[in-house]
Amino acid sequence: MSIKIYSKPDCMQCHATYRALDKQGLDYTVVDLTEDQGAVETVQSLGYRQLPVVVAAGEHWSGFRPEKIRSLA
Repeated sequence: MSIKIYSKPDCMQCHATYRALDKQGLDYTVVDLTEDQGAVETVQSLGYRQLPVVVAAGEHWSGFRPEKIRSLA
């Protein structure tokens, strides 16, 4: 399963999401919106304005969502 996290540096909810994924032993890829304009457009096209945006298992969500992360494990 591929997990992609759209994030920015110094985002507290992003770091909480990383820790939760690490705790579940899940691998993920981080996409830094400050370095990738295409990623900004992707996040906006999904309808989000809050970070992180997580795309995994055919679904996506915004913010720190521990229940969603547990469902991926």
